[in-house]
Amino acid sequence: MYTDLPEGELRQYRSAQTDPTDFDDFWARTLEGSRVHDLGVKLEQVDSRLVTIDLYDVTFAGFDGHPVKAWLRVPAGTVASGRSLPTVVQFVGYGGGRGHEFENLLWASAGYAHLIMDTRGQGSGWSTGSTPDPVGSGPATSGVMTRGIESPESYYYRRVYTDAVRAVEAARSLPVVDGARLAVLGGSQGGGIALAVSALVPDVAALVAYVPFLCDFPRATVITDRDPYKEIGRYLAVHREASAAVHETLSYFDGVNFARRASAPAWFSAALMDPTCPPSTVFGAYHEYAGPKEIAVWPYNGHEGGGVLDEVMATEALAGMLR
Repeated sequence: MYTDLPEGELRQYRSAQTDPTDFDDFWARTLEGSRVHDLGVKLEQVDSRLVTIDLYDVTFAGFDGHPVKAWLRVPAGTVASGRSLPTVVQFVGYGGGRGHEFENLLWASAGYAHLIMDTRGQGSGWSTGSTPDPVGSGPATSGVMTRGIESPESYYYRRVYTDAVRAVEAARSLPVVDGARLAVLGGSQGGGIALAVSALVPDVAALVAYVPFLCDFPRATVITDRDPYKEIGRYLAVHREASAAVHETLSYFDGVNFARRASAPAWFSAALMDPTCPPSTVFGAYHEYAGPKEIAVWPYNGHEGGGVLDEVMATEALAGMLR
């Protein structure tokens, strides 16, 4: 059932999220601090037993030089041929990791180079991961939403967003990748990460964000009792005095504020029965998005959004943009 605004009101809704005055400086300093470490990209081909796709195990230096894993999939024989391909860099949903070698075959099958980044400290909720998060945290609830949440310097997603920027840089360092034809993509948490990257790497060619998470925190934290947003609510129910500090931190990581700084053509989706990423939070970011944009609305779907039809939308959009 609908638990949020009807579509007509969503089209009019605007987020109350504000920009920290040092937002751009914070992210410039963060990325500069990690770029002092060499990317150190390592590529090792894996015998996946797939006939049409070649698979590579990738390691690169993310936040503060920490090693981050990824898979690179390309059409069979591409690396040996010396060709450079349009590329999709993908980020995954909450609790997941880069997954099994037989998963996520769409983009290489469609003729793209496809790099899918592991998410540090996740990968045990619904798909597997291989990247630890070596940074400790103060008091936190279960999950990752409240790790270091009382300061933007220590917050978990500072590390994840930096990893994601470095994943784009790692992809672009590979001869098989045409860096001028590179899109960032993801669903839920992955969509929120992709949105952040589209602002932090302003020359990406396109953004696709399915039912994106990590958007419009002032509304998201009070409109749903569904995790992961509810992790923040549980934290603040105990740390009552920390509300202002927590929301100040979250403003540095909100897709609404990244949307104001992004310019690549973008495709969003929202589902009107989504209790995990309520549609108003998606529209909060969508309305602020500064580049050309479209949004698909799924009236009778929950957090699965458009499912395979979101992927159809993405393949059609990127075929027009990157080919």
